[in-house]
Amino acid sequence: MATRSGNRQQANSGGANTAAKPAMRKPVFTKVDQLKPGTTGHNLTVKIVNANTVLSKKPRNPSSLRVPARPQQNTRIAECLVGDETGSILLTARNDQVDLMKPDATIIIRNAKIDMFKGSMRLNVDKWGRIEAGEPATFVVNEENNLSLVEYELVNVEE
Repeated sequence: MATRSGNRQQANSGGANTAAKPAMRKPVFTKVDQLKPGTTGHNLTVKIVNANTVLSKKPRNPSSLRVPARPQQNTRIAECLVGDETGSILLTARNDQVDLMKPDATIIIRNAKIDMFKGSMRLNVDKWGRIEAGEPATFVVNEENNLSLVEYELVNVEE
C-alpha cells in the first residue's frame, strides 16, 4: 500500500504540463436509415417535421415529499417526427429539449440512443447527450421511410 501512495505522489509532483489531455475525437455523423434497435452513440443532423406535446405535468406538492426541497419544474414530453434525406424517426424530447422542437427547424443531435417503445424504435437523448440548434438544412425529409413504423419483435433463440 505504501508504494501505491508513493507512486501517486511522484506522479502528482511531476508538474501540470507533463500530462497532456488526449485530443478530442471529431463526431461521426450518421444518417437516419443506418439506425438499428438498441444502439447508442448516434450523432445526427436532422430537420423537424412536426412536434406534438404528449405530457405537460406540474410537479407534486414538495411539502408532501420527505426529500430536501429543490427547484421544481414542469415535466414536459414531446414526440417529434425528425429526419433527413434517407428517412425519418420519432424523437422523444424531454423538458428543456421541447423548446428547440419547432417545425422546419434543423437540429444537431449528439450521443443519442435508440429505445424501443411498444415494439418500435424511438430516438432518445438522455443526460449524456445533447440537442442544439443547427444551420438551416437544404435537404427534404424522406417521410416515406419512417423507421418508427417498423414493428420489431424480440425472439429467443434456443440452442
